[in-house]
Amino acid sequence: MPTHEWDGASYDRISGPQLAMGRAVLDRLRLAGGETVLDAGCGSGRVTEELLARLPRGRAIGVDQSASMIRAARERLGERVELRQADLLELELPQPLDAIFSTATFHWISDHELLFRRLHAALRPGGQLVAQCGGEGNIEQLRGVAHEILARAPYAEHFADWRAPWNYASPQATRERLARAGFAQADCWLAPAPQQPEQPREFLSTIVLGPHVEHLPAELRESFMDDVLAALGEPVVVDYVRLNIDAVA
Repeated sequence: MPTHEWDGASYDRISGPQLAMGRAVLDRLRLAGGETVLDAGCGSGRVTEELLARLPRGRAIGVDQSASMIRAARERLGERVELRQADLLELELPQPLDAIFSTATFHWISDHELLFRRLHAALRPGGQLVAQCGGEGNIEQLRGVAHEILARAPYAEHFADWRAPWNYASPQATRERLARAGFAQADCWLAPAPQQPEQPREFLSTIVLGPHVEHLPAELRESFMDDVLAALGEPVVVDYVRLNIDAVA
């Protein structure tokens, strides 16, 4: 990390699908209300706010590497949550956590071996890791459309040496990495989660295809989005496949 520059205000405005998916993941956390829980990749704080509501006697910590996301989260959450701008691969906290929660983040991190070691080190024995991110097969159809367009002029010359920033891992590889990191048990599975964003142009250019758009010169960005939307047709469906993780340290 980072893979590209986020716009925290835009993300906060259009991330309804991420909020909906995040709520479902949050329901998997076993909380009594007094725990200390880390939101790993808190973004603009929309899901962190829902986590906080489940910790009436506890404490929530939000970490994100993007300064823009942290500013948006601060605007939303004020001083109710401890917010840190930090790289999860360099995570260090003074006290062990009861749980780590994360949505829509881990696929932006290339080194899952190191990530899981860091997260395990931050948890108390028996602490929970409950997470969801893009998994094997995620946005495969949408990426295929984008890559076909990027193979044409005038875009192709800008992507000759481009490398995709995502790590869409399989459940089996993830279970093995969690075990090597020291987790005592781990359940990992894939689930299709197609979404129809209300503002497809901004959603795709900010979230799904953000790295592609950012890699193009400014004068080609709008035409690229025009071409992508024309190729996708209506309604725009984002073919998400989510990797779910429930693990115990």
